[in-house]
Amino acid sequence: MKTIFTYLSILLVSTSVFAEISSKEKNALIKFYKATNGAKWTNTWNLKTSPSNWYGVEIKDDKVISLKLMNNNLVGQLPNEIADLSSLEEINLFRNDISGSLPESLGDLKSLKFLNVSFNKISGQLPASLAKATNLKSIELHMNRLTGQLPASYGSLTNLETLSLFNNEIEGQIPLTYYSLKSLKVMLLNSNKLVGKLEPEVANLSSLETLSLFENKMDGTVPFDLEKLKNLKEMNISYNMFNGFVSRNLAKLDTLNMTMINEQGVATTLKVSIDKNSAYAADE
Repeated sequence: MKTIFTYLSILLVSTSVFAEISSKEKNALIKFYKATNGAKWTNTWNLKTSPSNWYGVEIKDDKVISLKLMNNNLVGQLPNEIADLSSLEEINLFRNDISGSLPESLGDLKSLKFLNVSFNKISGQLPASLAKATNLKSIELHMNRLTGQLPASYGSLTNLETLSLFNNEIEGQIPLTYYSLKSLKVMLLNSNKLVGKLEPEVANLSSLETLSLFENKMDGTVPFDLEKLKNLKEMNISYNMFNGFVSRNLAKLDTLNMTMINEQGVATTLKVSIDKNSAYAADE
């Protein structure tokens, strides 16, 4: 009996040791390694060993499910082949030197929940195809060089809880589709080049806890409907070109007390309405 138990134990260990990801996934990792100058990473990979030993790679059931290489001196562009890691649930490449556009193929990662490529040098437009990754809970692409407009298709990401795109060069308006993101808790779009109005439909973001739009070029009146967001704890919409009156409640909630930039480029504070529970457009 002891002999049988020993044999089974050895068999299980051997199976675990020799378990290997597919050649397609291994080739995708090698392509990623070479595209981002892996030989000079802070923590590099020994390509002669099993991928299960490679820094930042998590494997489960012979599938790569996580790629976490934060602050690891990655330089270069993300290859399209990253989508061959079809079971990826998390990509975290925070604070590296990655450049170029995000590959459209990211949208093929149907299991992806967390995407963080913030504090890099990503340029170009946000890939509209990312909306196909319907399990996404968090998109963090702040502190990059993104341009173009916000893809309206992201409004279909019903599981999205965090959208962090601050400190880029994104233009245009906030798509109406974004106001239907009922799971969204954090929206950070500050320090871009956004224009247009903040629509009353913002009240539909019932889970929203943090809203940051400061330092853009948005205009119109501040919608009273913001007060309907009962979960909202932090807000900063200052340093836009909003005008008119605001309610006392909203003025208190805003981090910078509703400080706006007028048409002359001068900082001015929005007037607070006498009635704390209403907001009116200014007559001016």
